[in-house]
Amino acid sequence: MSQGQRWKTRPLEFWAKAKELRADWQKSIEKQDKVVGQGNTGFADWSAAFPAITVIEDNPAGAMISHKNPPFARKSRLACEIRGWGREICGYHNNCWGGQFLGCQDDGTPFPYRRFVVPFPCVCDSHGKRGQQCRDFEAMPQWMADQCIYFGPRDARRDEPMLEHKTWCQLKVVNDIERIFGQPLDEEEYIRQLDTVSVVRAYAQEISVLMAQTIPTPLSVKDLYSVYTIGGLTKVNPDDTIAFWKLVRDEVKWRADNQIAAVGNERFRWIEAHPPSWHMLKYYRYLEKFGAVCLGSQYSHMMSGGLQRREDGTISGNWELEPKGTAPYPADTPLATREDIVRYSFGPDARYPYTFKIDEYLYPDKIVEFAGMMQADGALLGLWRCGVGCTMTRKEQAMRLRDAGYQVLLYEGSQPGDRTDLDEKQFFDRLDGWMESLGLERLED
Repeated sequence: MSQGQRWKTRPLEFWAKAKELRADWQKSIEKQDKVVGQGNTGFADWSAAFPAITVIEDNPAGAMISHKNPPFARKSRLACEIRGWGREICGYHNNCWGGQFLGCQDDGTPFPYRRFVVPFPCVCDSHGKRGQQCRDFEAMPQWMADQCIYFGPRDARRDEPMLEHKTWCQLKVVNDIERIFGQPLDEEEYIRQLDTVSVVRAYAQEISVLMAQTIPTPLSVKDLYSVYTIGGLTKVNPDDTIAFWKLVRDEVKWRADNQIAAVGNERFRWIEAHPPSWHMLKYYRYLEKFGAVCLGSQYSHMMSGGLQRREDGTISGNWELEPKGTAPYPADTPLATREDIVRYSFGPDARYPYTFKIDEYLYPDKIVEFAGMMQADGALLGLWRCGVGCTMTRKEQAMRLRDAGYQVLLYEGSQPGDRTDLDEKQFFDRLDGWMESLGLERLED
């Protein structure tokens, strides 16, 4: 038992399965016998309803390249830069698209060239640029969709026309793919994907609530980041997805019930406001030596849709509070047509599944609420220079947190997928200074 340890710890049993599923996904995107596309599948994978099509997302792929092969990531971004793509473009994009220009992936295998593009609509504006690098490289079909956003409480009257527009955009994508590539959409498989999402959300909600409500927390965000895209941005078999998230939920619940800690000497809980710098996740472990554990951000809890307080003060996932059976599309309506299926996939709130991003970017007080729900003591907030949406309101969030009594440290870098402008030595010096200012000495080396 290390110095200062207060609770039992043990390795995560689901870790081996997580690695296996992630490896399966990596193999699936390398298959050359499928029509490979780039971009948006959302949380319900419409592309899986096309048996001969696979779609690759930049976020998990670009983050993994930055984490496991920084030299290749740097070479990829340089390949993009010399072709006119500046450093203000998201690092996720350039980590992936450099491979397109170089002709290979980070492990040396041939780059899976895309044959169509569906850019991810998102409040981070540079997402739309993903398709341009791909489309400029080789002529191919591209479809664009709009991210519908409005502010304030949910309004069913505003949702209705927005949902119709989103439905039309998605129908155009699937109908055009059928026509252009001669691939029939399997509507039963589409419904299966939607059912999978509903089950996984429920498990993810429980995990997020257990992390927030339990002291010591049974799971740190470093652990959560190992799994949080599986079944979402990282697509695997629906049955395997459900079984895996149940496995995670069951283990996290057991750990919470038996006070098995993510960090055995937990004495300081902190949150973030966005993804970390993927190339140096070691800073999570470094802070754990001081007894400091990270509970994550609204972003890292996206599979549960973020967290909200119920009227009675208890905590739930956002999806639990999602209105059921409301206009324009009652939740129990039979899925009789393709239009029904697509409309149902968006749910009754036109802003979903990105409501957590609206909260994060545009309502600075939301991060204070989040810190309270996570029973946090402080926050470490990145000021990213790339990816337009990544730092919106960040300094104001810091001020609101400080006014509420939380200990806050800001640091600068390029973007979670780009290590170029992050001064690592200065960053760790600042972490030391932050811990020292809190009166926290290192408990283990």
